Amino acid sequence: MNKTVRSLTTINPLSITIYLTLLVVVVFLVRPSFLAIVELKTLDLRFKSRGLMQANDAIVLAVIDEKSLDKEGRWPWPRSKIARLVDYLSDDEAKVIGFDIGFLEPDENNNLSFIQQLESKIGSLRLNNKELERFLSESKRLADNDRILAHSIKQSKAKVILGYFLHMDQKSLGYEIESQVIDDRIFQVSKSKYPIIQFPDANIGLLIDAYSPEVDLPIVNRSADSSGYFNMIPDLDGAVRWFPLVIRCRQAKLSPLSIQCVWHYLDRPPLILKTASYGVARIQMGDISIPTDEKGQMMINYLGPPKTFTHYPITDIINDMIPKGTFKDKIVLVGATALAIYDMRNTPFSSEYPGVEVHATIIDNILEQNFLIRPDWIEIFDLLAIILMGVVIGLVIPRLDAVKGILFAICVFTAHILLSRLFFVNHGLWLNITYPLAALIVLYVSHTIYKYLTEERERKKIKGAFTYYVSSSVVNEMLKHPEKLKLGGERKELTVLFSDIKGFTTIAEGLTPEELVNLLNEYLTVMTDVVFKYDGTLDKYIGDAIMAVYGAPLDLPDHPYKACQSALEMVEELERLNEKWIGEGRQAFDIRIGINTGPMMVGNMGSKQRFDFTAMGDSVNLGSRLEGANKSYKTSIIIGELTYESVKNEFVCMELDSVRVKGKKQPVKIYNLIGYKDLPGIPEEIVIQFNEAVTVYKERKWDEAIQIFENVAALDPDLYAAQLYIERCNNFKKSPPPADWDGVYVMTSK
Repeated sequence: MNKTVRSLTTINPLSITIYLTLLVVVVFLVRPSFLAIVELKTLDLRFKSRGLMQANDAIVLAVIDEKSLDKEGRWPWPRSKIARLVDYLSDDEAKVIGFDIGFLEPDENNNLSFIQQLESKIGSLRLNNKELERFLSESKRLADNDRILAHSIKQSKAKVILGYFLHMDQKSLGYEIESQVIDDRIFQVSKSKYPIIQFPDANIGLLIDAYSPEVDLPIVNRSADSSGYFNMIPDLDGAVRWFPLVIRCRQAKLSPLSIQCVWHYLDRPPLILKTASYGVARIQMGDISIPTDEKGQMMINYLGPPKTFTHYPITDIINDMIPKGTFKDKIVLVGATALAIYDMRNTPFSSEYPGVEVHATIIDNILEQNFLIRPDWIEIFDLLAIILMGVVIGLVIPRLDAVKGILFAICVFTAHILLSRLFFVNHGLWLNITYPLAALIVLYVSHTIYKYLTEERERKKIKGAFTYYVSSSVVNEMLKHPEKLKLGGERKELTVLFSDIKGFTTIAEGLTPEELVNLLNEYLTVMTDVVFKYDGTLDKYIGDAIMAVYGAPLDLPDHPYKACQSALEMVEELERLNEKWIGEGRQAFDIRIGINTGPMMVGNMGSKQRFDFTAMGDSVNLGSRLEGANKSYKTSIIIGELTYESVKNEFVCMELDSVRVKGKKQPVKIYNLIGYKDLPGIPEEIVIQFNEAVTVYKERKWDEAIQIFENVAALDPDLYAAQLYIERCNNFKKSPPPADWDGVYVMTSK
């Protein structure tokens, strides 16, 4: 794991952004099928989110539904019923009748079969009996449903467009068709050829090719105004979203049922298949320009779920149950919607969408010029969207914390989806959602992992560096807020604590090295625990001395208070240790502590190979001098003036002196830290009198000062500072200080 972290963290965020964005671009160019399916599903969601659209009321459906099957019997019906349908629609002045069903085989007619058998049996008898011959001929005519249908189609005032299908390849057909037969079939559907082809001799390599048409019965086919194929080519997931508006069969460029219906409905304006070397450019029908892809496929702009178009059961039509004029000037598509006939398609709105309604949708799209488009330049837009998404995520995410990062990613994610939906709904433009969002997800996850790995490394580094210097609570806080740990120097107001053992050299001389080490380890462990308890940072050990910093690297608003708490508890803990050591026959000792508050430079100081977290500056040096000043006053804890000003309301402090320590020109007031206020045993009366005596002393009232100091010494014989001041007053009485004397005592030793 550590090796992995080290190897990964040698990569920087910029390289991650570049490499992964390029990776998504490469995947976009390769187009793996699973991502293509994902994008198709996002297109379906756009359809559904857009809601329903109004269908053109010039398009209606005459359907073979469950009701019609119940009333008219199972499918296929005798074609005489279809002839009655054509007659009714023609009489009702429908303009175009399009059949999404094929009349590929002769009608199964038992009456016709009987008559034909009868003719065969009676043989030459019918030739000698003209009356019988006329009877048989008339009976055949009335019984031949295919001929009846052909007659109705031929006599129809409406334009009748038949449907046929194309075998796309020989393999799926299962056998080979003779070349002459294929040519003959192509001739039979020649009315569905595009009448005008721009650049007809161009080598169009991207057109969809078919093997052979499967045509309607010649007698029916010859009677119709035209025909068109109804083949549909599903996408990878089985859904129909595109429809080929041109399929090449040998050299013939054939058109579908929908194109032929619209063309005849518009009274056959110029119909042009515009091609180029790369494929189909578009299809022009009069003033209507129909966009396609290079293969000649049109994207179907579905309007809604099944029955978006008006359905009329065929049984109601042929039984005269529909009001007259219902079909006037309309395109009537005839097809099956009954589930038992299995002409159902998978579409964005439904997995059981009638095939005939797909053709109706295409016709509607053309008449309303309501197209969905994905022009050539959209590929460039998608690439730019991928790159832009990668750059935005790569630049922003590394600069945000986890919560802001995921919120930003969600906002960008949502914005791209809404933008794509906006273009789809308002402009019929299909923008790719999957790949830009894939770039977003890949970049976001990668940068998040990268941040986790690098931050984990930094966390371990910080924890390893500071576990021995600060308390666990401070380490945890720094890990939560690593920005508080600024590498290098930083100027801050902090509090520093120095402690030292009185007479340590003498103590050490009486101990063996092993005893000395054990003693120091036990002592330093206890003292360090106290420092950590109050969120201090252990700066260093200097032999028996301890240096601790409060307020860095963890910000502590009350760092002077914490340092004073530590000092008092260190004295208490030493008393417990002394009791233990005395009981063990070992020597007891005392400590001296100096505390000072002020501006310092703090941070990791040293070289790149080795550094220490430490504090530097005059305020630090003064803290060290205050620890040493305890020698002169025989005190345990001395604090500086800034420290006193911060803690005077919480602790009892006695003003010891105004001194000018060695190496500094400016005098400072120093105070003896005695204990917490309002605790029993704290000699506050002595402190008040001592502070009063110091004030009188600075006013050169030597006798008055001596009197007060003697009173203080009587109350506390161990207060050496009172004896020290009495000695100074007597000396000044004999040898008064100069006129500019400011009451400051100059310390000559550290």
